[in-house]
Amino acid sequence: MTSGPSFGIGRIRWPWLVAAALVMLLLPAVTGTNTPALLLIWSLFALSLGLMWGFAGILSFGHAAYFGLGAYTYAIAAMMVGESTGPLLLAIVLPAAVAAVIGAMMFYGRVSDVYLGVITLVVTLILFKFMSATAGDAYHIGGVRLGGFNGIPAFPILNLPGDPSVTAFGTPFYYVVCVALLLCYLLCRWILGSLFGRVLIGIRENEARVELLGYSVPLYKTAIFTISASMAGLAGCLFANWAEIVTPGVFSLGQSAEVIIWTIVGGLGTLVGPIVGAIVLGFLKLLLGQQTVIDNSLVLGAILVLVVLLLPSGLLPALGRWRARRERASVSRRQATSTRRRRGARETA
Repeated sequence: MTSGPSFGIGRIRWPWLVAAALVMLLLPAVTGTNTPALLLIWSLFALSLGLMWGFAGILSFGHAAYFGLGAYTYAIAAMMVGESTGPLLLAIVLPAAVAAVIGAMMFYGRVSDVYLGVITLVVTLILFKFMSATAGDAYHIGGVRLGGFNGIPAFPILNLPGDPSVTAFGTPFYYVVCVALLLCYLLCRWILGSLFGRVLIGIRENEARVELLGYSVPLYKTAIFTISASMAGLAGCLFANWAEIVTPGVFSLGQSAEVIIWTIVGGLGTLVGPIVGAIVLGFLKLLLGQQTVIDNSLVLGAILVLVVLLLPSGLLPALGRWRARRERASVSRRQATSTRRRRGARETA
């Protein structure tokens, strides 16, 4: 599946990155930290899908599976261990390991795009149904009850490594989320600027040609599927710390659908696009959640239809093309003005 042109592959625009970091640094003084932290967690989740879908052409309809695995893994491990360092790492590693197994079966099995979408969707449905049915004392891991629809509450939140008494709550937690998002963004830029990233883009554009050049397409697809899942698991872990409870809703189809919509609206083939889409639509979702007149899903669906019809490449690529057209028009006007002045000077002479 082709996602269109890729803007600024592997290139970091440091002035924009520094400006974004400053905005995130100063934002708590204006708006507080609760809502911005949630929006940045969603941005990390969207970035994980945007990397895989936008640059490798792999669309997962069940990306929430790894988001939810990260959340549940952290909650269970944190209650068993009593601190957050190991559980945080496990919340990244376990979703990545599950994705590596599923990805290897799909890609080495040469599963087509349609069946790939079905398989990823079914994985999420299975996890949602299973976790929803785990009420009762019989369902526990190491003494931690899974809780069914009620989920797992009251687990230890992020703390200073080695010192569970110093927790990251409020503003410190917000800055942890900011650092996680920036580091993952830089990792994605590094990946896209490497040979690995260029091969991924080649797979997106023409898989058969890349294979004829001697690259193992299933290996590269499995690798990016695993990396994307690890980032989604990190986002799930951070979400668990933000909500301070984990329920089967993290595996819901709505969660998977939303991250796809955020990525499409923000712009495929970019890294910033999914982040922008998650922030804009996530904020709109929170605003709509404060009223009962209009259903959130109807509004998000209408926005998706309008963007697909009017801006098929997404907001960020459309803005980039608009800016490029303005710059070309400005250059043309300056050249025309310069030409008229030279002609006037010659006629006067």
